[in-house]
Amino acid sequence: MGDMRFSRRAFAAVAALFLAMPVAAAEKLSVVATTGMIADAARQVGGDSVEVRGLMGPGVDPHAYRQTRSDIVAMTRADLVLWHGLYLEAQMEDFFHDLAKKRTVVAVAEALPKDKLRGHDDYAEKYDPHVWMDPALWSEVVLAVRDAMIAVQPDSAAQFTANADRHLEELKALSDYADTALASVPDKARVLVTAHDAFGYFGASHGFEVMGIQGISTQSEAGLNRIGELVDLLVAREIAAVFVESSVSDRNMRALIEGAAAKGHKLSIGGELFSDAMGQDGTYEGTYIGMLDHNVTVIASALGGDVPARGLHGRLSAGY
Repeated sequence: MGDMRFSRRAFAAVAALFLAMPVAAAEKLSVVATTGMIADAARQVGGDSVEVRGLMGPGVDPHAYRQTRSDIVAMTRADLVLWHGLYLEAQMEDFFHDLAKKRTVVAVAEALPKDKLRGHDDYAEKYDPHVWMDPALWSEVVLAVRDAMIAVQPDSAAQFTANADRHLEELKALSDYADTALASVPDKARVLVTAHDAFGYFGASHGFEVMGIQGISTQSEAGLNRIGELVDLLVAREIAAVFVESSVSDRNMRALIEGAAAKGHKLSIGGELFSDAMGQDGTYEGTYIGMLDHNVTVIASALGGDVPARGLHGRLSAGY
């Protein structure tokens, strides 16, 4: 029947079945991660000692994702399940809380100090989950991944720590590149308009005014009034480019362009950004480093900054 979607009662039944089955011994630590970003962190930290399965591939929206039958099987058989938290996987939270009673389940972004988080637009006492947009914040998530792996497999603590330290150095180089590249964007052009408000941490870190047609969640509705307000602002401030996202429909962005054109202002798509999911598996953009390198390079180039044609490591698929 493929990846059918089930009621919560059915989830519990499938989970109980597989939890009752013996788990075969394996040389590698079996890890299941929800998002591509967490899966990448797990691979970086675990190295050859882990086998990582990511549930949400390229173009998948984690705000709306629901666990499938094969997801349940994988998670109930895993040594460690890593999810983001901060209400990102809103449709899966009940399942994770239930699974945590039987398996090791860790919400890695929940380890971040609350004073470093942005408030959520739509839910009181919840926070903007898009912390991967700031490599400094993401470094703390990588440490949470390291600690979760050590807790499950303490004999590999030295390896996990060394791998994490190496990756943190790579994240620091990425952060330094982002600082330099984005600082080259003229002050007047430092406005980032995207489909939904996924770039708040990015904007706070690099001095950009960030505007999303939708709110923090892609489940928020974008009304005609909001689009009209943004059209007026873009025209008044002579903003030349807006950005689409790989995991969100471009319908609302097209409406912005058409609205600006009706007022005699030429507005173009500055490029496609990775917001809630990374690039294609097996590509540079399909890694966390490549995802952020792509975003920084595309944004800086489209808004008048000075960047290397193929980004930090010269590995981007296209030149900018």
